[in-house]
Amino acid sequence: MHSFLKSIGFSKLKKKKEIDALIQEVTDHPDRKVISEDEQGNVFAELCKDYGELIGIAVRGEYTEEDVFEADYFYPYFQGTGVSTSERVDVEKHAEKDSYAGVCDEIKLGVTLIFYLQNAIDYLNKKDTSAMSGLHTTTTLSALSSFGKILLPIQKNDFQSDQDDNLSRERNHLIAAAREGDEEAIENLTLEDIDTYSMISRRIMNEDILTIVSSYFMPYGIESDQYSILGEILDYHLIKNHLTEEELYALTVNCNDLVFDVCINRADLLGEPAVGRRFKGVIWMQGNLNYEE
Repeated sequence: MHSFLKSIGFSKLKKKKEIDALIQEVTDHPDRKVISEDEQGNVFAELCKDYGELIGIAVRGEYTEEDVFEADYFYPYFQGTGVSTSERVDVEKHAEKDSYAGVCDEIKLGVTLIFYLQNAIDYLNKKDTSAMSGLHTTTTLSALSSFGKILLPIQKNDFQSDQDDNLSRERNHLIAAAREGDEEAIENLTLEDIDTYSMISRRIMNEDILTIVSSYFMPYGIESDQYSILGEILDYHLIKNHLTEEELYALTVNCNDLVFDVCINRADLLGEPAVGRRFKGVIWMQGNLNYEE
């Protein structure tokens, strides 16, 4: 069983035969079908079925010579909204199956962002055409969360908010310069990290860490596309899995100036979300490449 099935409202699925029945329903009655053929003539396909607003199950596999679909694997998805990043994305195939990961050096995060590519079949179709070279891509990120909690915001006045925005822009500029080999920028970033460590070490004696750190984005566990995050909630609304009737929260989160959507089962979220409050949890990052002329 996929560990993030409960994030889209399938928390009561426990037995293998129940999972098999769900996969069979998707393959028998898909809402969308995307097909790609490789140079050897193998036909790969992705069958998707929606079970609520922006949520569903995708089954990937291939067609035999007798035109029979053989499922290889499945995964739950949550489709994001808007554009999260315009940075260049490299796509790498996973070793164990025909799935793909997007890799992006996002300046805002300071770490390499790795996400599970949702529209892999579209990517394969674009990759095999000469038109791919003339396309610009943006990325819409989304995430599934198996557990999270709501935290109160850090109180700031207008001056403090503006100061934080200016510091964030300056740091992004320094990171971009450091990537180009600017030694002065590297030195300034090192000094800034030392000052930050000194400030936190001093304040942690009397304050809670979550009143000092307003947002973070860190790799979690051994899976390369899972992260522990803390970010501000910009918007939220309830959605429902129309098959199981389970309620889910769709949260738009600003985490280290990276904006993306998170879907979590209402039963797995501790606290009540509100605009301005913060979401803290573990996520599985997904992404969709948008192709523009």
